[in-house]
Amino acid sequence: MTGVLVADADRPREGGPDRKQVEVAVGVLVRPDGRFLLTSRPEGKVYAGYWEFPGGKVEPGETIETALRRELVEEIGVVIGAVHPWRVERVDYPHALVRLNFCKVFDWAGELHMHEGQSGSWETLPVRVRPVLPGTVPVLHWFARERGFSGATHAGG
Repeated sequence: MTGVLVADADRPREGGPDRKQVEVAVGVLVRPDGRFLLTSRPEGKVYAGYWEFPGGKVEPGETIETALRRELVEEIGVVIGAVHPWRVERVDYPHALVRLNFCKVFDWAGELHMHEGQSGSWETLPVRVRPVLPGTVPVLHWFARERGFSGATHAGG
């Protein structure tokens, strides 16, 4: 596949080559000081313990923005302001083929509450948390380019 980041290429793909692509809305919450929120994947989910930007699947009939608003209330307990569509990345994980719709969010209301038992961390480059989910790594590179950062973008590399 071209234009697709393949995660764990040595592992078989569930559902085979014709599996359906899953649309995912992802929130890149950025504070005024430039720090961004990463959350850990909770126990019981695929890639549990890996760090990612919060978000989730787009349900039938939802737009990316509607899904992002719902997911961020459900996952981290915040109501977001304006949604700024940023970039799209396709990732072929062993368990799913996903299309990640990254949206920057600069304002929100409410205190962070990790409703799924996950952890949260306000990060800058290079990020301190690890391991980082493969679909998150490109975002760290985009931030590095935007910010003129020349060091490693994530822990361990």
